[in-house]
Amino acid sequence: MTQSSALTLALDEYVEARDEMAAKVRADLGVSELEAAALCCISDEPGIRPSHLRVRLGVTPAGVTTLVDRLIGRGLLRRELDVDDRRVNHIYLEIDLHAEPWNALRRFPREVEAAVLLEPREVAEAAAVLLRRVTERVRTRA
Repeated sequence: MTQSSALTLALDEYVEARDEMAAKVRADLGVSELEAAALCCISDEPGIRPSHLRVRLGVTPAGVTTLVDRLIGRGLLRRELDVDDRRVNHIYLEIDLHAEPWNALRRFPREVEAAVLLEPREVAEAAAVLLRRVTERVRTRA
C-alpha cells in the first residue's frame, strides 16, 4: 500500500465516522440533516433573517419558510418581528445548543479537536499543510 492510498483510506474513515456519528445524533434528537444544519446556523447567528438562513442552507424561500415553521411548531425556534421594520423577522433558538442533549450536534468536531490537541503540535501542523495542499490540488483540477 502506498502512502497516498493509506492517506486516502484514512480520510475515507474520517468522513465515514463523522457521517455515522452525525446520523446517530440526528436520529437520537429526531431532526433531519437540514434541520440540524439550520439549528447550528441559528446558534452561530442568533436573530438571523430567513433570507440569510436560506442562503446559508441553500434552499428555496418556500423551503426555508416550511423548515422554520416546522421547527417553531416543535418548540425549537421562535420568530420575532423586527422592531424597526415589521416586514422583517428574525429567528432565534428556543433550545440551548451548548447543553445536553443538543450539544451532541457538534460533538464530533469537538472530539476531533480534543484528539488533535493530544498530538505534537508539529505533527498536527504538518498534517494540516498536507491536507490543504491536497485539497487545493483537487480544487484546481475540478
